[in-house]
Amino acid sequence: MPSSTGVNAVTGAPLSDWEHTQQSIRKILKTPIGARVMRRDFGSELPDLIDAKMTPRNILKLYSAAATAIQKWEPRFRMRFGRVARADVAGALSLEIYGIYFPLGHRGDYSIAEDQSLRVVIERSP
Repeated sequence: MPSSTGVNAVTGAPLSDWEHTQQSIRKILKTPIGARVMRRDFGSELPDLIDAKMTPRNILKLYSAAATAIQKWEPRFRMRFGRVARADVAGALSLEIYGIYFPLGHRGDYSIAEDQSLRVVIERSP
C-alpha cells in the first residue's frame, strides 16, 4: 500500500511514493517565491538564480536555496548534496539532487530511510 498518493500534474495519472515526492520537489524548486497567490512564501529562490554566473559562490547559493526550500516544504526528503549537471547561456539549469527519502516523513515518521536522487531542470521564464 502506498504511503503517499497524488496525481501527475501533466497526465492526470496516479502517482505514489517516490514518484509523488519527485514531482513535489520539482514543483517547489521551479516555483518562484511570491508566485502563489494564497501561499506567497511557497517555492524557492532557484528561478531567480539561474541567470547568475556559475561561480563557486553562486553554485553554493543554488545548493543552499534548494536545500532550504526542500527542508521547508517537503518532509519526505532531506537533501544531502547537489551537483550542477548543466548550466547554459539560454538560461537552463540542470541540478542533480542527492539525499534521503523518508516514505512516511509527511506523517512525522522518519524510521524508514532510503537513498534517492533526482534531476531538476529549471529554465528561464520568457
